[in-house]
Amino acid sequence: MERQQRRGVRLKALRAAFPLTVPIALGFLFLGCSYGMLMGTKGFSFVWPMCMSAFIFAGSMEFVTVNLLLSAFNPLAAFLLALMVNARHLFYGLSMLGRFRGLGWKRPYLIFGMCDETFAINSSARIPADVDRGWFYLWVTALNQSYWVVGATLGGVIGANLPFDTDGLEFVLTALFLVIFLDQWLGEGAGRRGHVSAVVGVLASVACLMAFGPDDFMIPALIVMIVLFLVLRPRLDDLHEDDAVAADAAGDGKEATR
Repeated sequence: MERQQRRGVRLKALRAAFPLTVPIALGFLFLGCSYGMLMGTKGFSFVWPMCMSAFIFAGSMEFVTVNLLLSAFNPLAAFLLALMVNARHLFYGLSMLGRFRGLGWKRPYLIFGMCDETFAINSSARIPADVDRGWFYLWVTALNQSYWVVGATLGGVIGANLPFDTDGLEFVLTALFLVIFLDQWLGEGAGRRGHVSAVVGVLASVACLMAFGPDDFMIPALIVMIVLFLVLRPRLDDLHEDDAVAADAAGDGKEATR
């Protein structure tokens, strides 16, 4: 009887979590497949993207790792690059520690499996009162990771057997970051703050590219961006408040004309 009750608790949490992860599945399956295909075209067995997506589970870093595996052995540079690329996890991960308190054995995996999309769901979802919070978080995390692992594995199988020339496929990571950049620049909620952040990122990258060359500019550029964003944070916060006031004023104007 008790076993059936525990099973019922898990299934209820799964039914509540799964619909929220469906949009994530569409994106993760596609991006994971492109990552696996990239690994396959570089000569790696599908086992590599399958294991890396399971044990690293940091999408952008996994793309970067392809070049790290093919370049000269430099563990310090790899460590710094991984730290810089995934530094954002430190900030929003800390905000979830309180929610994960008291979840027992689930907590380590919830911390490991957190990504941008999982954080977005777990931090904003309104969990029904009759749904176990710990199991809800766990299902969201596990489902999102499973989508990525499946996509990467399928891409690895396909990539190793593509019958056409795959030169240029590595541009997929550049294209991904370009889309994210354009989304930030053009997004309705970006405002001037989004433009300032984007310009800072571009100028820092160009300056470090000129100073350090194409092979060594990435880590210095990331460090410069982090320092500049910390210095400019008060200014960026002020721009955010100004954009919010302007948006409210525009909304009030629309209401008045109705």
